[in-house]
Amino acid sequence: MSSEFERATAVRRRDDGAYDAAIDIGWDIGGNANGGYLIAVGARAMADAVGRPPLSITAHYLAPGQPGPCVVEVHVLRSGRRTATASARLRAGGSDVVALLGTFGAQTPGDPVVVDGEPPVLPPYAEAASARPPVPDSGFGDRLAVRVRPADLGFAVGAPSGRAEIAGWFRFADADPDDVPIDVYGLLLATDAFAPVCLNVGEFAVAWAPTLELTVHIRGVPAPGLLRCRFSSRFLTDGMFEEDGEVWDSAGRLVAQSRQLALIPRPSPSG
Repeated sequence: MSSEFERATAVRRRDDGAYDAAIDIGWDIGGNANGGYLIAVGARAMADAVGRPPLSITAHYLAPGQPGPCVVEVHVLRSGRRTATASARLRAGGSDVVALLGTFGAQTPGDPVVVDGEPPVLPPYAEAASARPPVPDSGFGDRLAVRVRPADLGFAVGAPSGRAEIAGWFRFADADPDDVPIDVYGLLLATDAFAPVCLNVGEFAVAWAPTLELTVHIRGVPAPGLLRCRFSSRFLTDGMFEEDGEVWDSAGRLVAQSRQLALIPRPSPSG
């Protein structure tokens, strides 16, 4: 796991039950904290409050997350034998930034097992294209070592693929992918770490797409190694698009699924 990411998403429980944390600089896109990063901060507080790891989390983004101190207020709604449910608000500067609702519990592998899908076919990591955010960032691109299929980066040179899909490899830049597994909080970040798939279709501005809502299902704890990720969309209408994600580990197991609703970037007034 990335030591930088662990530090940047750490939370500290207060006597009143809330959690102190910080939106760390360097995990933003265009000055606003990455949505998967913000979920990870909130999820750590929620998991501590219920004493179980996350299984499913939904986040609604209420305001941009700016670097600085923040507070996570957690409410345990239910604690059962197998799962617990909690809600949380991540607040910064006196305002709500993210509202979260999650179910927490231990993974319980067992039968039956039906898998109607497979990991994306990707070029070897060394032959894939290095991918950075499509807008200026303060270090997010340096903290990750994301690589994608070369055709999926055509939008960056004015030649979008025409297919609303992006697939590639995910890893943290400061971790050995062969020896150190990515934990469930890293999976939350992975689901929101690639360029918006809408950039590969239409005449859209090459910019980050603001996420309105993001849901992540944790389906397993990854084996050590690189993660294979695939994101796609079928509906781009009325200025918004949905994006469905799959994250597969080095053993070929599906370890996370995601769906988000986001705004299609608008062309600049001069463009």
